[in-house]
Amino acid sequence: MRWIDLAVIAAYLVGITWFGSRFRSTQNSLKDYFLGGKTAPWWAIALSIVSAETSTLTVIGTPSIAFQGNFGFLQLVMGYLLARVVISTLFLPAYFRGEMYTAYEFMRIRFGPRIRRWTAGLFLILRALAEGVRVFAISIVISIVLGTGEMTSIAVIVILTLIYTYEGGMTAVIWTDVAQMFLYAAGAAASFFALIHQIPGGLAHVIDLAAPLGKFQVFDFNVGPAFFTRAYSFWAGILGGCFLTTASHGTEQLMVQRLLAAPNERESRRALYASWLVIFALFSLFLLIGVCLFTLYHDQQLEPPKVMDRIYPLFVWTHLPPVLAGLIMAAILAAAMSNLSAALNSLASTTVMDFLRPLAKSTSESTWLARARWATIAWGAVLFGVALLARNWGGVLQAGLSIASILYGALLGVFLLGLLTKRVGEIAAMCGMTASLLLMLYIGLRTPIAFTWYVLIGTAATCAVGLLVSLFLNEETPLAS
Repeated sequence: MRWIDLAVIAAYLVGITWFGSRFRSTQNSLKDYFLGGKTAPWWAIALSIVSAETSTLTVIGTPSIAFQGNFGFLQLVMGYLLARVVISTLFLPAYFRGEMYTAYEFMRIRFGPRIRRWTAGLFLILRALAEGVRVFAISIVISIVLGTGEMTSIAVIVILTLIYTYEGGMTAVIWTDVAQMFLYAAGAAASFFALIHQIPGGLAHVIDLAAPLGKFQVFDFNVGPAFFTRAYSFWAGILGGCFLTTASHGTEQLMVQRLLAAPNERESRRALYASWLVIFALFSLFLLIGVCLFTLYHDQQLEPPKVMDRIYPLFVWTHLPPVLAGLIMAAILAAAMSNLSAALNSLASTTVMDFLRPLAKSTSESTWLARARWATIAWGAVLFGVALLARNWGGVLQAGLSIASILYGALLGVFLLGLLTKRVGEIAAMCGMTASLLLMLYIGLRTPIAFTWYVLIGTAATCAVGLLVSLFLNEETPLAS
């Protein structure tokens, strides 16, 4: 245990908590608390999107993917770009008609109040489970730093994140994301150069060793018998990545809330596209770090850790010099805190705007603001509890993506029914969602189909069943798209 590194980490944790808490004075309404007053510039929103898309799961999970495999994960990232085209064309125009606080208000306008609660409830379950995995990922880092897996350490992170999210709302989320993003990117770059410095022959040796082994291979066009069981093939990446990101960025409040925080649709679109450029660069860097770690372990004939997600933070803590190791560990924790703060705010906004406020009589804005803050605290406790259950769910990156993918198909499918059809009504749409969830639970638990196909299959099932049921029902819809 190196006290100077612990001091660096502690200074970061205290500093970012203080910085985020300073935004309390700007929180005077629900619009301020949940949308940041719609005053954030596009570049800040873009970096906030990146912070949400590249979590602690990315930091510790992506290098282990390249260590064990190759650059095939980038095929999924390429699908992310295609999804952004779909979102900017179909979703953003609908979201910027009027003033929406959550994605699920569109469901009420298009179908009715029941499906609004149905989709919002599905998001709450999805985000609680997926974010619980992310919170658990923090314990991997902390166990390396402190030599213990004590949940007390995770509780400290959760409490500190709660403080500034409770105080500063979405404004604090966005601007702490920006600060954390710079630390996060700088930490990744610093660890890469430090890693190269420790490999005799540097990057040239890495290429000489790894290239013949196919470690830099990106594309896999194989369409053999294992077509649907390989997670990182070209078609699974392009189609799966497109559907996954269209669902996450187009229907999940965690991302949609950031897009709605932009002053207008044009600024929101700029933030969405700019975020992909940063995403691609960061994923490429972490994959390269994974290949460099493979080279280091190969040359020194080291035994990799049993839990592969430990390999990158373990290298940082045991091989890098004091202060630098502390800064990079702080960067990893920065990624965790930025995701946790955004999740808390989006869960609170959905709880208040989609469940509590429609049921209540007129109440002052200050009362609703207080309720929003209490909802934030309640969800902090829930996420900590889910994290305790996530210890046996496998590799953190794939576990998080798999949980999300099982539920995303139903969400994306019903949004597409709302955007692209006029015939489908509320009952038909809910039947489609229910059928999709049952099908995806079966596929996720009982078949070897790769998670990258889940959203596409779930979306197709939702749309097909919804359209089929609508043929037998003559429903009136509140507002056809």
